[in-house]
Amino acid sequence: MATFLYKLGRTSYRRRWLVTLVWVALLVLAGVGASSAAKAKDPGFALPGTESQQAFDLLEERFPGGNADGATARIVFKAPDGQKMTTAKNKAEVGDTIADLKSGSKQVATVADPFTSGAVSKDGTTAYISVSYKVNAMELTDDTREALTKTGETARESGLTVEIGGDAAMAEVDPSSAEMVGIAIAAVVLAITFGSLVASGLPLLTAIIGVGIGISSITALANVLDLGTTTGTLATMIGLAVGIDYALFIVSRFRSELAEGHSKEEAAGRAAGTAGSAVVFAGLTVVIALVGLAVVNIPILTKMGFAAAGTVVIAVIIALTLIPALLGFAGDKVLGRKARKAHRAAVAEGRSTAVVQDPAKPNMGTRWARFVLRRPVAVLLAGVVGLGVAAVPVASLQLGLPDEGSNAPASSSRKAYDLLSDGFGPGFNGPLTVVVDVKKSEDAKGAVEEVAERIGKMKGVAASLPGPLNEAGDTGMVTVIPKDRPSSTETEDLVHDIRDEAGAIESDNGAKALVTGTTALNIDFSQKMNDALVPYLALVVGLAFLLLVLVFRSILVPLKAALGFLLSVLAALGAVVAVFQWGWLGSLFNVEQPGPIMSMMPIFMVGVVFGLAMDYEVFLVTRMREAYVHGERPGEAVVTGFKHGARVVTAAAAIMVGVFSGFIGSGEQMVTMIGFGLAIAVIFDAFVVRMTIVPAVLALLGHRAWWLPRWLDRILPNVDVEGEKLQKQLAHAPEDPDGDRELARV
Repeated sequence: MATFLYKLGRTSYRRRWLVTLVWVALLVLAGVGASSAAKAKDPGFALPGTESQQAFDLLEERFPGGNADGATARIVFKAPDGQKMTTAKNKAEVGDTIADLKSGSKQVATVADPFTSGAVSKDGTTAYISVSYKVNAMELTDDTREALTKTGETARESGLTVEIGGDAAMAEVDPSSAEMVGIAIAAVVLAITFGSLVASGLPLLTAIIGVGIGISSITALANVLDLGTTTGTLATMIGLAVGIDYALFIVSRFRSELAEGHSKEEAAGRAAGTAGSAVVFAGLTVVIALVGLAVVNIPILTKMGFAAAGTVVIAVIIALTLIPALLGFAGDKVLGRKARKAHRAAVAEGRSTAVVQDPAKPNMGTRWARFVLRRPVAVLLAGVVGLGVAAVPVASLQLGLPDEGSNAPASSSRKAYDLLSDGFGPGFNGPLTVVVDVKKSEDAKGAVEEVAERIGKMKGVAASLPGPLNEAGDTGMVTVIPKDRPSSTETEDLVHDIRDEAGAIESDNGAKALVTGTTALNIDFSQKMNDALVPYLALVVGLAFLLLVLVFRSILVPLKAALGFLLSVLAALGAVVAVFQWGWLGSLFNVEQPGPIMSMMPIFMVGVVFGLAMDYEVFLVTRMREAYVHGERPGEAVVTGFKHGARVVTAAAAIMVGVFSGFIGSGEQMVTMIGFGLAIAVIFDAFVVRMTIVPAVLALLGHRAWWLPRWLDRILPNVDVEGEKLQKQLAHAPEDPDGDRELARV
């Protein structure tokens, strides 16, 4: 592989105009396709194989036109102290609001009058208007959202307390600001790392081009492949992250090859052949992690995973072709000012351009590696114990999906949630919908009423209200109001109790009861994510282990990589629990309401962090493997790996921490949690595991770290990631006019 990539790098360098024009043409073509494509429709959220989804599908079939998946909003009114909502004046204000809602948007399906629908509290101080829409929340237009907000503002002028809740009122999170913060941080880190604006600009430019092609392609194909409107979110974040990382690796190796005295073309070829091999296999581990999301069997996650994987593939190809081409334009401008001046002076004088390092001034990576090699046991224990302590809170991990009760207390949605809880009870914010199939019942209406009566007697039920049958008379609904808040364990237990009772109900009167609704859907989603975590982890880590065995031709190095990753993820999850569930340092991270951890967080962290962690592992350890294969002792190889790779890995990790930290200030707790979790995971994995535990373990293992059974060595193909074959071929190749030894031109 190294030989092929070496040829590819030199070809891209020579034909840089053609390569650059091809990538620009692809970007323009993808952009034109995205701009001309019809606006994508949201495919909705589905949970195949769950009772919630089965009940939802039954509602769609038996109650056509009922907008079961439509967005909803609640405008909650509270009368001033000493007044009631039932006074003529307040009723008139509510009536005006209803009229404004009906005329405010064509997407409004129904508006329920609280005084005819029973939506007034027993004490008469609180009432709410229920609004349902013809489309789901993702398909609501900006005009519809603005009309809802404006209606609430107008209603407040009457002197009533008016707050708005529901998914229709949720503000869409715009990730662009966080991305811009991440790009700005990346630019600063790259400038400090390289000391050259040209060198720091190349990774940013190529990453933006790669993400632009990927996201534009997703947008262009959204309708054809039913990708929806949120599929590109993960692709943007991951594409930007790995795009910068991979380009950073290639540019760094190019600078290193220049420093060793090679011509610019030869340096580009060698950079692609060595660091490029690491990029290919690092990219494969990320693709495995993302495609593996299909194991969860949630369509939207599967599509997001495949879309992000496609963007990663684009990032790898760009790093192997466009980066060498752009290096052809940049030349020695990628070097810092002093190094560039010395390089040009050497060329002008006809002497070697190799940079002789002063052994008395080793870089920080070299000094750190030597420190670890002197005290491997102490460093290893400190790293493992530190991460172990950070992982302790995982023992009390509670998974769930946050509701509006976890929003900021100052937000309108949280205020609406609290008003409804005070006026109607905490369970009113998360009613359960029991769909009753009475096709086999002799008395359909009586069967539905019996279901409602039996559920009403169950522990944890505040109210159980039967609804009318559908037109065919074969399906009914029962609305169940729990006594406790939607995200409580008591409400989760109630859902399971109703489902357990459903079997007895069907055997008694033939009515089949299925529980759904937002609360039940959240519970089923959390359960599905829990069930999928172990299979997903086994698949991703297992396949990546096999891939790393192929890369490193070792058993213990991949095993160490996998175990280190698990340790860093557990520590990161522990930090997430401590901050977002326990509330430690909550004010520092905008956590105003501690609660359960988002149920998709563990799988999401495993997928994203595993890919990035293997990036750092492959790039750092392949340089060690390269030095070991070329004759250095194990300890010397570790030092060499850190000498050339520590600065780059540190820069890459700092960039990722900056990118992910940009999401912490989003104001949305779910987004804040994701940003914090990913940022702390990268810190733990890059700086504690890869930079501390890895060299300590390799120092203790010595030659055994690179042991591979002979039978396995014969079976495995030699992909030559470290470039051993390439070096031998270059050593025996004829010299070109510039003094470099090269392989046959392609």
